Amino acid sequence: MGWSLQRRTTNAPHRLLVFQRRTQHLAAKIAITEHGHDNLDIVYCDTGSEHPDGLRILAAAEEWFNHPITIVRSEKYVDTWDVWTRRKFITGMHGAPCTVELKKKPRFAYERPDDLQVFGYTADANDVKRASRFVEQNPGITTSFPLIDAGLTRSDCLAMFERNVGPLQEMYRLGYPNNNCIPCPHGGLGYFNMIRRDFPEAFDRMARLEREFGHALHREADGAPIWLDELDPTRGDIRTEPDFNCSLMCALAEDVTA
Repeated sequence: MGWSLQRRTTNAPHRLLVFQRRTQHLAAKIAITEHGHDNLDIVYCDTGSEHPDGLRILAAAEEWFNHPITIVRSEKYVDTWDVWTRRKFITGMHGAPCTVELKKKPRFAYERPDDLQVFGYTADANDVKRASRFVEQNPGITTSFPLIDAGLTRSDCLAMFERNVGPLQEMYRLGYPNNNCIPCPHGGLGYFNMIRRDFPEAFDRMARLEREFGHALHREADGAPIWLDELDPTRGDIRTEPDFNCSLMCALAEDVTA
């Protein structure tokens, strides 16, 4: 695809930069295969709020890559709870502050203008659209989308990771569509009912924050708030709810709409 890789016209040295998330595992492996290990950084943004099984995944991925993974994190906030409580805000029409503080700012502090950035967008239709939009909105970033170029879907990537590295992250095995923070404020009613089942302390803590801030994460069609501490345990079905995954695209959307 013509837009999938913005190539430099000079021979100046540059760094390949892969930010490690979800299907980025396979994107990183392809980058190593195509470009080698020299001048390649594989980076993981640690939000402090994901499932601890992620540490196993990072170790397994490093072994598979035979390449170290650099961990970056916010210098100001410890985790999502720290962001929400200190900012006294969870999420709104312009997005969630945790995405900016824990993912966007550490990432932008690490990257350089001359990096060739490798992204894990897949060949699934929605991901192709996201990748195309990213290129259009960020003409100054040199990008590579190896999974799209290879025609690999999200399911392909997860299956290949499981075959080559080991069991998927615990969140996938519990039935969640993404390995997001626990909990992610972008999740629907079905998602939060699953969080109540699997992580009751996190559910209760979020319910208390809703009340403290006077802001419900969900609303009825008529605008009435749906408070988590009043959520019917039978409401929602995560299988039919819109997919959500906090990524750089979330931060870009927040910049555009702010």
